[in-house]
Parts: sequence; structure tokens; C-alpha cells
Amino acid sequence: MSPRRAVWFTVGIVALLLAALGAVLPLMPTTVFLLVAAFAFARSSDRWHAWLLSHRVFGPLIADWRDHRAIDRRAKILSAASMAAVFGISLALGAGTLVLAVQAVVLGAAAAFVLSRPSPPPR
Repeated sequence: MSPRRAVWFTVGIVALLLAALGAVLPLMPTTVFLLVAAFAFARSSDRWHAWLLSHRVFGPLIADWRDHRAIDRRAKILSAASMAAVFGISLALGAGTLVLAVQAVVLGAAAAFVLSRPSPPPR
């Protein structure tokens, strides 16, 4: 394996692990890390890329993005709710004004992007 492919493979593994964590931790995203993993595996390992695309849970999310640039309605709701929860926790913990302002801008932009994506067509 070339050094470039090894780097992409490592990125894919790390992203996949983060996606798995996101599947069980309520404030951690899953879809973004799955898309990064698919992107990285497409450049490093045909076997891992094919496995990820054929995965019964993760495959449809990736296919929806690849084929329609769409995000499932449930994923959109969970994503926006998680971002709101992170901001709420920061607010409750008394984070500084600058931290809250940066979080509001970044999380607001991320939520706007996610919510503005279309939902995939019915399967």
C-alpha cells in the first residue's frame, strides 16, 4: 500500500470509529463521519468501501448523500437537536460570551446546512 493510500485508509478507520461512537452517543454526529469514511475508503480500499456501502445501516445514508445530496429526515432532526443540546449545555455550564458566540455561529451554520438538504426519495 502506498503512503498516500495508507493515510487515506487511516482517515477512513478513524472516521468509521467516530461514526460508530456517534451512533451510540447522543451528542456525537454519525452521518458526517460516515461520509468522510466513505470518501477516504474510496481512495484507499475497494474492499472497505464496498463493505461500507453495503452495510445495512450505514450504506443507505451514504447512498442517499452520493445519489441525491440528501439527508434522511430522522438524521436531520437528531443532528439539529444534538447541536442545540451542545449549545444548551455550554450555556448551562456558564461558558464565556466569546465561546457561546462562536458556538452559535458554527452550530447555527452547520444546522442550517443540514436542515437545508433535501430528504431522500422513498425507497
